[in-house]
Amino acid sequence: MSVLTDAVRAGRTAEVVSLLDEMTDAERRSVFGELKTVRKELRAAPWDAESRRAYPPLYVAGVACQTGAAAVATWIAAADMRWSRTSPALLLRILGDRDPKWLADLTHRLAQRPESAGVPYELMAGLVRLSGCPVPTTDAYVRGWLGHVAGTWQREETVLNRLRQDPYLPQLVAALFETEDVGGFFGWLAGEGPNSWYGALAQLADEGTLDRGAMVGACVARLLRGGSAADQRAFLRLLKDLSLTPGEQRERTADWLALASDAASPVASYAQSVLGALAVEGELPPRRLAEMSDAVLFRPERKLVRTQLVLLGKVLTRDASSAETLLPALAQAFGHEDSDVQERALKLVERHLKKVGSAEVRAELATAADQLLPALRVRAVSTLGADRAAPEPPAYEEVLPPAPRPVRLAPAPESAAELAEEIGALMATQGDVATFERALDGLVRHAHRDRDTLLEALTPVVARRWWHSADPGYVLHPDDHFGRANRVHNPADGLDLLLATLQGRLRTATLLASVQHGTAAEACVHSPLSRAFDARLWEVAYRLRTEPLPFLLSTPTWSTGLLEPDELVGRLDEYRRLGARVSAADFAQALLRVRRADRAAAATAAGRAAALGTKEGARLGRWLTHEGPGLPADRRRTPGARILLECGELREIQEDFPAEFRPLDAPVSVFRERWYCYHWGPDMRGHWLALLPERRELVAMRMLRDVSTAAVDDVRGAAAFLPLLAESGGEAGEAVHLCLAYGLGARQPEDRLAAVDALLTLAARGQLDGARLGADLGQLIRRGAVKPLRLAESSRTAAATGANATIWGMLRHTLPMLLAELAVGGTGASARGLGELLAVAAECAERSGARGELPHLAQTAQRRGSSRLVSQARRLRSALAPELAA
Repeated sequence: MSVLTDAVRAGRTAEVVSLLDEMTDAERRSVFGELKTVRKELRAAPWDAESRRAYPPLYVAGVACQTGAAAVATWIAAADMRWSRTSPALLLRILGDRDPKWLADLTHRLAQRPESAGVPYELMAGLVRLSGCPVPTTDAYVRGWLGHVAGTWQREETVLNRLRQDPYLPQLVAALFETEDVGGFFGWLAGEGPNSWYGALAQLADEGTLDRGAMVGACVARLLRGGSAADQRAFLRLLKDLSLTPGEQRERTADWLALASDAASPVASYAQSVLGALAVEGELPPRRLAEMSDAVLFRPERKLVRTQLVLLGKVLTRDASSAETLLPALAQAFGHEDSDVQERALKLVERHLKKVGSAEVRAELATAADQLLPALRVRAVSTLGADRAAPEPPAYEEVLPPAPRPVRLAPAPESAAELAEEIGALMATQGDVATFERALDGLVRHAHRDRDTLLEALTPVVARRWWHSADPGYVLHPDDHFGRANRVHNPADGLDLLLATLQGRLRTATLLASVQHGTAAEACVHSPLSRAFDARLWEVAYRLRTEPLPFLLSTPTWSTGLLEPDELVGRLDEYRRLGARVSAADFAQALLRVRRADRAAAATAAGRAAALGTKEGARLGRWLTHEGPGLPADRRRTPGARILLECGELREIQEDFPAEFRPLDAPVSVFRERWYCYHWGPDMRGHWLALLPERRELVAMRMLRDVSTAAVDDVRGAAAFLPLLAESGGEAGEAVHLCLAYGLGARQPEDRLAAVDALLTLAARGQLDGARLGADLGQLIRRGAVKPLRLAESSRTAAATGANATIWGMLRHTLPMLLAELAVGGTGASARGLGELLAVAAECAERSGARGELPHLAQTAQRRGSSRLVSQARRLRSALAPELAA
């Protein structure tokens, strides 16, 4: 081993540098093999003080002892070397005697590395100086340059002064506009005030250090290209700081038109302001303004549309000759989804119609009026001189998306290898109820059929599990993760329990104790659901160790968790034939899953079950013919802004069920202690629904507080399970509808979309009570738990699918509560956003042909002014009573 290698191992960087200075190129090359050996050893060694000391000298020596630029670049950018924290100045000293062409090659190779490689900018910039090569303009180099220049807080220099001193400033600024997704980083670095990047670049352009025309063109080109919101914000801000002159604005009229049409809202707003200023000054021809209006008036942003209408009004007032060109473009707004926009456009047309002498233009305006809402169309027919009214719309027909149909579970995988693959995928993704139940049944079947083959197939799966150990004598202690106190936290945790049992990693005593005593009780509303889910897994694990089951009785027939009675009877018959002993928890779960809603099929299956002559067959027969109690009497509680439910005991799941299942019938209390609840993840909610696939109201009652956090506390993902709740079985009562109400008012768009899916599913299945849901929403809005704007967005999304009558049937019970509060002077949370909710209701009423009177609507419609609240109240009143608008 050489002296250099010994110094590297000892972490003596200064000695390594001194030795390298004295070595020839040939000597350096000859020792590189030893350095590779040291590197390999360090990779396998623990990250301790000794290895940390060795990395800096190894890094330096590896750079010095290689002759190829590609090899040196790879060594510098290697992932295991980036933590060496070696000074770039030291590397530059080591490389300083190389040929400039070689250094230029190394520079550009390093600059081509991704930013994640962590190559220091100071090293690349130093290599540029040493080699005299053209400055690289790669993403990594430009981002490094931005960060380097922005670090002015470390020195008493401004960004402007540092940029002035940069010899490569024009090339790097030009590259800035070509760097992808740089806006977020640049915007974060740019800062505010006199020492900001924006002001510095604008000043350098004004004084001629940078080409102002090129910079303006690059900003506009970057905005035209589109990209992330951060990119758009950064380059729009820079463009604004450049303060374009009227001449520069006129030169780019076509660009402003394109941006106003298609760019993101802030960029389109800026382009609209530039074109608006030109139009008011008479420097934008009416033809170009009409072209701009054709595009902007079809945008969904009401602010842009209204600003465009104001602009058209100013130009029409100033230049009467432009009316024949602009009014047809303005009439495009007659088809806008916002009734306020339609009314404003109609007023403008009415005001300036006398300036139009062309009969052809007047006829075009009259035809465009067919797009107006009924109340406005009546007015437009007489105002515009149309000789015909709009054709009568066809009779309304509600169109609901088809309800999702449950999927029949495929049989468990036939081969152990296929089962192992499915389990590996399931552990990584958590999967759904159907995937989990198939894997669970497959484990039981293959463990009973051929345990050795199963264990061999599972080897790659268990090798990646946290509990796996290479020591065959290692056994998990009962107090470890799988002990009774820690429970099963998610589906993957349940599979881990079974896999660890198969591998002999759990003590039999631990398994037996969990079967006999159950999991530790928690003082939270979810514990009955989690205890029942856990009980089956612990009992299956115990039977895997002591008396493997041939298969599971409780594997559902359908993806919702429902089990067909004939199928369960057949499984019990097979158990009888095999002489297998039934698992109590597995059979209890099967009873809770078996379909009883079809009374005729249940009675037929009950007879077959009783004929088996086993106690489980007799028990199944009694269960299938038992009507069972209805839903427990519930009462509402209102802690804070929420509305929650409590219920009493059912006593259906009691004497004949294992102890861990009996709490499913226990009372539900809103004020029950829940500080130690560990059910924070969403993974278990679908499995809890599959516990009681015909009793979703009981499950919904226990998850009501969770879903309320989506609206009250803005928790993301709290309403994601609502589509599964809608697809489940049983009565959709107060708890289901309250869950849905909170979901429709959720903060996050994905949660609101999940609630819309659930609403449409319930409606398609004929299980939606619009009056109940609407009343719940009204109360939640009045209490501040749900915001009207969020409900308006959810309702508009649902109505867009064709469910106008369904949404109107809901909102007609929500709005009277809010309008009544408004009538007595309410100005709280329920009043804010009420105009948007009225707009959705009006659109649904117009499309569905709803008629009648809505309490307290007339008082709001008779208010003075033209606010959105008042205008939409008038629109809704006209839709419900067309004779008032005539």
